[in-house]
Amino acid sequence: MPDSGYGVSNLQEPRGQLASRVLAMPTDTNPKGDIFGGWIMSLMDMAGKMSATTIANGRVVTVAVDRIVFREPVRVGDVVCCYTDTLRTGRSSITLSVEVWALRQGQGERIMVTDAIFTFVAIDDDGRPRPIETVQ
Repeated sequence: MPDSGYGVSNLQEPRGQLASRVLAMPTDTNPKGDIFGGWIMSLMDMAGKMSATTIANGRVVTVAVDRIVFREPVRVGDVVCCYTDTLRTGRSSITLSVEVWALRQGQGERIMVTDAIFTFVAIDDDGRPRPIETVQ
């Protein structure tokens, strides 16, 4: 199994908080029946956005995705769970580890299928970076 370089390849449990959970459906596949990597990336981006929005207390945009690793295939009928963990919060940016774990056909042990590092920037109503205000 490849190592993403962020120390997540040997974990038996997901790192961080559950941010989303969805069932992989036939509409998420190519004509040969394989789940699109882009579909998984989209799930990761949405899960990261939900977590980053809470941290930033407002609107965020994705600015970078680093070292995405597709470790195992996702199959139709798998329950796909995205977990996020805050790695760093800067003046206007938030860096999250996003891991995707699957339950084969919704049962059994979870297995890590994909992981990456996502960076988001908090923005104002005009789309310009804004400082992150901590919520008390």
